[in-house]
Amino acid sequence: MFVIIGAIVVMGSVIGGYVMHHGNLHVLFQPTELLIIGGAAVGAFIIQSPSKILGMVLKNATRVLSARSTSKAEFLEILGVMYSIFTKMRKEGLIAIEADIENPDTSQIFGKYPGILKNHHAVNFICDNLKVIISTNVSPFELENIMELEIEAHHHEAMVPSHSITKVADGLPALGIVAAVLGVVITMGKVSEPPEVLGASIGAALVGTFLGVLLSYGFVGPIGTHLHHIAEEDMICLQVIKIALVSFVGGSAPQIAVEYARRVIPSAEKPTFNELEGALRS
Repeated sequence: MFVIIGAIVVMGSVIGGYVMHHGNLHVLFQPTELLIIGGAAVGAFIIQSPSKILGMVLKNATRVLSARSTSKAEFLEILGVMYSIFTKMRKEGLIAIEADIENPDTSQIFGKYPGILKNHHAVNFICDNLKVIISTNVSPFELENIMELEIEAHHHEAMVPSHSITKVADGLPALGIVAAVLGVVITMGKVSEPPEVLGASIGAALVGTFLGVLLSYGFVGPIGTHLHHIAEEDMICLQVIKIALVSFVGGSAPQIAVEYARRVIPSAEKPTFNELEGALRS
């Protein structure tokens, strides 16, 4: 929603200011310039991206419109499911959670927190590392190193769409110059025309530079930055889970382990100590 609002603000500000200066909107309507810039940008993107990267970018580009920040309630669900698992492990033994982590979709523990089941990366991260804990005598230090490597690999992959879109944005101003130069070339073939014809042709050529810069800094670049923030959000969730698991394996009680994890949640979404305690009791 905010992406659409931002796009409207960008277009409204640019076009509104242009009209207030008594600009002619008809001059800005240059579909051929847009075809040159947009088509060349898409072609360059295809050239620079292997098929795997193309699929990742197309899949993640849709998240710009649908993705939102992880809320306090969702973090409470993450802490709640970790607390429930730790409590069951402490009371009934490590093997007691085997069915829960093998089939989280049918697990009673995960079923109490339907929000977390929608976060497939988080669920897989929890289950995979719990399988390591119950099947090996892993130390907290070793477990933390393993999870850090996994988080780093996941973060690197999640950042690929952002980097790819940003590279396209960096090239758009230059492609705008290409369109402008082609417009000047066409204008040079009209030197015998009256001044008003030459002026209109030069104005149309300069629109290419305008479109390249506007698309780069007003739309495509911000989309790349938005994807960067989405990747950072995903990593925070995994960091919270990591702290809880390492603390529990290190000997902390379930409530203490999730309290340590609560401390690394960003302040805007961090539940208070009393909110966490109330959620665990309920």
